[in-house]
Amino acid sequence: MIGFLRGKLVLKAPPMLMLDVNGVGYEVEAPMTTFYNLPAVGEDVKLHTHLVVREDAHILFGFAAESDRAMFRTLIKVNGVGPKLALTILSGQSAEEFHRCIHNNDTQALVRLPGVGKKTAERLVIEMRDRLPDLDGTSVNTVTVGTVNVAGNPKQEAISALCSLGYKPLDAAKMVQQVASEDMSCEDMIRFALQGAVR
Repeated sequence: MIGFLRGKLVLKAPPMLMLDVNGVGYEVEAPMTTFYNLPAVGEDVKLHTHLVVREDAHILFGFAAESDRAMFRTLIKVNGVGPKLALTILSGQSAEEFHRCIHNNDTQALVRLPGVGKKTAERLVIEMRDRLPDLDGTSVNTVTVGTVNVAGNPKQEAISALCSLGYKPLDAAKMVQQVASEDMSCEDMIRFALQGAVR
C-alpha cells in the first residue's frame, strides 16, 4: 500500500493531478476539497493516498488531509458506494457539512450530489452514523495554499471537472456559467458551482 506521496506538482486537471516523485510521474485522483488547497504547479506537495486495485487498473486517490482519507475509506465500506462516488461526495461537501447531514438525517442534501439516489442517501445515513465519531478526532494536515495555475480555459476546465464528478455536460455548463467571472480561477468556479448545487 502507498501511504503518501511527496513530490513536485506537475499537472492539475480536476479531478486528476500528477506528482513527480523522484522522476516518476504518479497520476492521482483527488476530491475538489484537496484541489482548493493545492500549491502552484512546480511546487512540492504531500498527499495522503489510498490505492484501489482492480482487474483492469490500479487507481491512486490522494487527499490533502488525513481526515479526508479516513472519511474516504469509511465511505467505500458502505454498500453501494465505490471510490468514484466517495470522491464525488467529498468534492460536493466539506467533512463538516457531511457530518451535519448524517447526524441530522438530512438525506435531501445528500441526494443533491450526483450519483446519490434516495436509497444510497438513506444507506449513508444509517451506516455512517455510528462510524463518524471515530473520524472526529483525526488530525488534519493540510498542504500550503498556493496560487492556481491551470492550463487552458478555466471555465472549460471547471465544466470538464464537474462532468468527471458525474454531472451532465449541460448541467455542468449551467452551474459554471452562474458563478463564473473573468478573473476567477478554475478551482474557485468549481467550488462555487458545487456550493450552489448542494444548497
